[in-house]
Amino acid sequence: MVAEATRANHVADLSHATIGETLLVAQYLEQKTGIPFIRMDQGSPGLPVNRHGVEAEKRALDSGIGSQYPAAAGVKELKDAASEFVKAFINIGIKPEGCLPTVGSVAGSFGSFIACCQRKTFPEMGKVLFIDPGFPIQKSQLRILGIEWKEFDIYPYRGQALRAKLEEEMKDGDIAAVVYSNPNNPAWISLEEEELSIIGEIADKHDVIVIEDLAYFAMDSRRDLSHPYEPPYVRTVARYTDNYILLLSASKIFSYAGQRIALACVSDKLYSRHCPALAQRYHDAGVFGPTFIASIQYMITSGCTASTQYGYAEMLRLACEGKINFVEDTKEYAIRARRMKDIFLRNGFAITYPRDVTEDIADGFFFSLSYPGLSGGELAKELISYGVSSINLDTTGSMQPGVRACTSRMREELYDVLEDRMRQFKLDHQN
Repeated sequence: MVAEATRANHVADLSHATIGETLLVAQYLEQKTGIPFIRMDQGSPGLPVNRHGVEAEKRALDSGIGSQYPAAAGVKELKDAASEFVKAFINIGIKPEGCLPTVGSVAGSFGSFIACCQRKTFPEMGKVLFIDPGFPIQKSQLRILGIEWKEFDIYPYRGQALRAKLEEEMKDGDIAAVVYSNPNNPAWISLEEEELSIIGEIADKHDVIVIEDLAYFAMDSRRDLSHPYEPPYVRTVARYTDNYILLLSASKIFSYAGQRIALACVSDKLYSRHCPALAQRYHDAGVFGPTFIASIQYMITSGCTASTQYGYAEMLRLACEGKINFVEDTKEYAIRARRMKDIFLRNGFAITYPRDVTEDIADGFFFSLSYPGLSGGELAKELISYGVSSINLDTTGSMQPGVRACTSRMREELYDVLEDRMRQFKLDHQN
């Protein structure tokens, strides 16, 4: 039946299937058999939407804003709230002018890649460096744009080892931007302060802009990051460089994925930086921030839905005032991860990326799994036959054998089902 599902959905190789292809196979098998799948494939939020955002959107629509185009740079309420949110939870100052709404972080990274790479005088000097494992869609974006990239798996380069590796990758002067997620999709590793300091230092040395994807903002369950204007603050490269773009999405922290809203927060220094190559291309002043907004991002989406901006602004504002605790709301993912990990570990699996530099990884939205004697592709394919869908880590740039597991779709009634299936998996795979 797995073979039938693969053929019916035109999946060439289930061992190396994309997230979308795996999703289609899992859905096909569920519909065909009526047997529920353990859906660890797609990272879609699994918690209720934040009602404060919904109500704020309703109020905005009732006020009549739907009849007007939103400003390309974003509505004032969102820009002000974003600047305050960054101060409250990261303890970094970014002026409201540099807080730019985007149609999800996918659109944010797309525009950021264009702006960062086109600021270079020669295209061959405008490559992107990926600190992997990472989000596969971002490489797909570069294929569309015709931008080349380099990549490396951070697994053997944690701590001080990262310095020499970054120097090696950037020494030719052809890197325009470096990108990573923190916490990490798919492995849930988190870069520590020492590593962020190294990234900032080496990026400055080679004139590289750091794109830090904070899609899973404050979801490091090892420390309490829920109190605005109080340490500990969210870790960020912004403490160590002035050349950065922070991507802040509403999708996971507020379960607001359906509304497609995020922010690209551009540092004050980068926002006002003059780039001759941008001036020549776009026939404007060549200032990074305004060019990013008016000549690039607006051409992609024509701005973000106005009501959604007001919804996001309200959630950010209430978080800063301590009236909603989005960190507490998302702790459910960590609880699910711990329970799921325990089941897999009892049945012969291992965590592929088990540690950061100084401590075990946190529990959260994602984790990685491996099984003795199986490659990542073999494991992904085998798990499908046991009613468990995941993706091969090699599709994320990882060089380690394993799969990505997402906790968002786990339900209480499925833990016993997962235990039974993995117990059988262990019996079937004993040497």
